[in-house]
Amino acid sequence: MKASNLLAMSAVAGLLAMSAATTVSAAEQDKCFGVAMAGKNDCATAQHACAGHSTKDKDPMDFKLVAKGTCESMGGMLK
Repeated sequence: MKASNLLAMSAVAGLLAMSAATTVSAAEQDKCFGVAMAGKNDCATAQHACAGHSTKDKDPMDFKLVAKGTCESMGGMLK
């Protein structure tokens, strides 16, 4: 088998594996305030208009979606 064919087949296999990944529904997640690192927040706040725009680590106004029941053990708040 040619290396280019192997590379193409590997790329297709990777895409198929990614599409089959299980996602967590919104009902299984909490908004956890104060745990997002700078640039890793999940939604807009009064300070900025978009996800990923936070400028400081663990800002209590920014949240990150986490698995339900894990926020407080990470040091966050559910507000």
